Amino acid sequence: MSVAVSDIKRHTFLEDAQAIIAGTLMIALGINFYTQVGLLTGGTAGIAFLLNYLTSFSFGQIFFVINLPFYWLSIRRIGWEFTLKTFAAVFLVSVFSDITPMFLHLNDINPIYASIAGGFLIGVGFVMLFRHNASLGGLNILARYLFQTRGVPIGKFMMTVDCLVVLMSIFVVDISLIAISVLGAIVLNFMLVMNHKPGRYSVSF
Repeated sequence: MSVAVSDIKRHTFLEDAQAIIAGTLMIALGINFYTQVGLLTGGTAGIAFLLNYLTSFSFGQIFFVINLPFYWLSIRRIGWEFTLKTFAAVFLVSVFSDITPMFLHLNDINPIYASIAGGFLIGVGFVMLFRHNASLGGLNILARYLFQTRGVPIGKFMMTVDCLVVLMSIFVVDISLIAISVLGAIVLNFMLVMNHKPGRYSVSF
C-alpha cells in the first residue's frame, strides 16, 4: 500500500543524530580500510586521500579543511538545515577516521577485501546520510551549484573530477591499487543505486 508524502512524518532530531553518527562511523571505518592499504576513491574524499599519501597531514584534517569553501554554496543553494547536517557529518567523518586506529588495528588486510568491504561500508554510510538530508559536501555541492546556475550535468561533472583524481593518482599510487580502487568504487555505487532510488524517500526531512 502506498503512503502519501503528506502522511510521512519528519525525522526527529534524535533520529537524525543517530543516523548521522552511525553513518559517519561506517564511512570512517571504510576509509581506514582504504588508507591502510593505499586505496583511493573519487570526489573530495579522493583528493583528501591523495594529499594524505603525499603529506604528513591526516585524512581527517585534510578532508575537513578542503570542505570549508563549499558551505557558503550550500547555504545559498540548498539551505541551512542541509548545510548544518552536512557540516556535522564532515566533522564526524574527519574525527572518526583519525581516531579509529586508536581502537582498531588493521595491520594485515588484503587490498581486495579492503576495497570490497570498504566500499560496502562507505556506501551504507552514504545512504544513511542521504535519507536524513545530509551528505559529505565538497564537490557534490559544487556539482549541484553548477547544474543549477550553468546547466552543467552533475554526472558528467563528477565523472570528470573522478577521472582527474585517477590520473593524478598514477603518480602517487601503484597501478594495481588503482585497479583495486575501481572495484571499491563499483561496490560503493552499487550500494547507492540499489538503496537510494528517487521517489522511494521523496519526503523532505
